[in-house]
Amino acid sequence: MREHRITFPEIALIAATRGMLGVGIGLLTAERLRTHTRHTVGWTLFAIGALSTIPLVVRQVMRQRELSVQPGSRPPHTTAGGYGATAG
Repeated sequence: MREHRITFPEIALIAATRGMLGVGIGLLTAERLRTHTRHTVGWTLFAIGALSTIPLVVRQVMRQRELSVQPGSRPPHTTAGGYGATAG
């Protein structure tokens, strides 16, 4: 099992972006508002939720990479011709 270290403000940001994404999807599928208003608000919340998630995911992935590479150790090898690939 992997250990993930996330601060409380990061958890709050993740929850807020997930909430906006969910509300956006809910408004897109609901029929209580006028169609134009519902679509405008729904797509806006969906876009904010989806786009604001990208930096959070990138930050977490970078943090995990930093934690997995200990000082003095070699970086992970790749097999697609990148760092650490061998010719043969």
